[in-house]
Amino acid sequence: MDRNRLRKLIIISILSAISFVLMLLQFPIPFIPPYLTVDLSDIPAFIGFILYGGLTGSMIIILKILIYGLLAASEPIGPLANLLASFSLLLPVYFIYFRHKTTKSLIIGFIAGTISLTVVLSILNYFVLLPLYGMIVDQTDIIENLRIIVTAGIIPFNIIKGIIVGLVALIIYKKLIPKLRKI
Repeated sequence: MDRNRLRKLIIISILSAISFVLMLLQFPIPFIPPYLTVDLSDIPAFIGFILYGGLTGSMIIILKILIYGLLAASEPIGPLANLLASFSLLLPVYFIYFRHKTTKSLIIGFIAGTISLTVVLSILNYFVLLPLYGMIVDQTDIIENLRIIVTAGIIPFNIIKGIIVGLVALIIYKKLIPKLRKI
C-alpha cells in the first residue's frame, strides 16, 4: 500500500471515530421536543467531503453509523434516521460546493442541504421512520400524532440543525481546512 492511501485510510478512521464521539455528545434545542437533539457528528464527514471527495465523506458517515449501531444504539430507527439526515444535508453541500469551491458555493450548498434535510426527513419521518419507531417501542401516541410531531418538531428541528451544522462547518472551512490541506 502506498503512503498516500495509508494516510487517507488513517484520516478516514480518525474522522469516523471523531464523528462517533460527536454523535454521543448531543444537546437539545429549547422549545423543540427533547427527544430531538443536535449533534455535530456531520462535521468530520464534511471535512472528509471537502478534503477527499464524496466517497470519503460517505464512508465516514457510514462508519459512524456502524460504530454507533454496534456500540451505543438501543434501537435501529435512530441510527437509520441519522444516516439519512447526514446524507440529506451533506450531499447537496458536496455537489454545489465542488462546482466552484468557494465560500459562496459552500453557503449555497448548506442552504440547499438544510432544505433537503428538512424535506427528506419530514417525509421519511411521516411515512416511514416515526411509524416504525412507534411500532418498535409500542407507542400508538406517535402514530396517532404524526402530523403534529412532524410540523411542530421535525421541521423546525431540521432547519435549526442545518443552520447550526452549516455555521460550524463554515468556521471549520475558514480556519481548519486550510491547515489540514497542508498536512
